[in-house]
Amino acid sequence: MNTVPKNISIYLESNPNPNSLKFVVNEMLVPEGMSFDFPTRESAGHAPLAQELFDYPFVERVFYMSNFITVTKQENVEWLEIQNIIKDHIQKFLESGQFIIELQDSHNNNEADESDTVKKIKAILDEYIRPAVEQDGGAITYHSFHDGIVKVKLQGSCSGCPSSMVTLKAGIENLFTRMMPNEIKAVEAF
Repeated sequence: MNTVPKNISIYLESNPNPNSLKFVVNEMLVPEGMSFDFPTRESAGHAPLAQELFDYPFVERVFYMSNFITVTKQENVEWLEIQNIIKDHIQKFLESGQFIIELQDSHNNNEADESDTVKKIKAILDEYIRPAVEQDGGAITYHSFHDGIVKVKLQGSCSGCPSSMVTLKAGIENLFTRMMPNEIKAVEAF
């Protein structure tokens, strides 16, 4: 079997979390709307590239979404020392044509059972919040809604980011309480 080598280019983007860096690729890496967060080597069992990145002692977390990979490093290591090592590794892996993740077919679709309030919450997340969070190398997903409290999951560069709680309360919660003042009292990360 002849495989044509891929021409992969990668550029780097910083984000609000000083310990995370976004490696943006010139092709889609995972299906649209999907994200994969690997906080440990053990969680990356079906993600060969993430497993390889965890071989570096300075890598603490790996996150995949659309056309980027966000890597979170240890605080005691400077990006200038390691960013090219990670970039070169990602580029060689992708150019080899290997899949970065083995997708499992476990898609539960219970949208028909959702209340109008939950549908509105998800629409606000999709339209106003998710694009800004993705721009910063992370992801936000809806978890639950109960007694006026929306629970969301923060992934990628948002995990452990010093400014993530400020963003959650001052940005996301304010947006929800303005747009849905009768339904939403607070937004919390779980």
